[in-house]
Amino acid sequence: MHLDINGLITQYGYLALLIGCIAEGETFTLLGGVAAHEGLLHYAGVVLAAMAGGIIGDQLLYWIGRRYGARILRRLKKHQDKVVKANRLIKQRPSLFVIGVRFMYGFRLIGPIIIGASRLNPMKFFILNVIGAAIWALIFVTLGYFAGGIIAPWLHKLDQHLKHLLWLVGAIVFAFVLRWVIRRWHNRRANQ
Repeated sequence: MHLDINGLITQYGYLALLIGCIAEGETFTLLGGVAAHEGLLHYAGVVLAAMAGGIIGDQLLYWIGRRYGARILRRLKKHQDKVVKANRLIKQRPSLFVIGVRFMYGFRLIGPIIIGASRLNPMKFFILNVIGAAIWALIFVTLGYFAGGIIAPWLHKLDQHLKHLLWLVGAIVFAFVLRWVIRRWHNRRANQ
């Protein structure tokens, strides 16, 4: 069996990128940029997939915030200072906060929930979310694209040695599983 990493990236890259950006984001957008640099994916497609994933993820969190935000935020006792600060920023500069929330450390996931709980107009949030996702996707995919020139030589070496690395990891996992099975078997015999 031959593992073709390039084929997997080409076949599932956009979908994987979209799904990854729903949950996390920066890592996937950077890797998508590297894949675009390598010619495995198209730059515009990577930007659009990252943008779509970012929009979907933040829209879901916004609606969770609209529905359950008050309950969720009450449970975040350690982060009440962030919640108060975020609510103040949403009231003072809602557009800047919604667009910038993706770039604020510590607010990536909780930010859209706080925005939803603040009852910001859904259409206004959607428009600002699209703008923020576009800026975010362009910046991080472009960073990944230019970093691709630095990272690409390492990725080629990894691709060449990936088969050996997978065999090594498989052997280590097998050894640990075998050790666990033998220990369980010895423990069962000792308890009889």
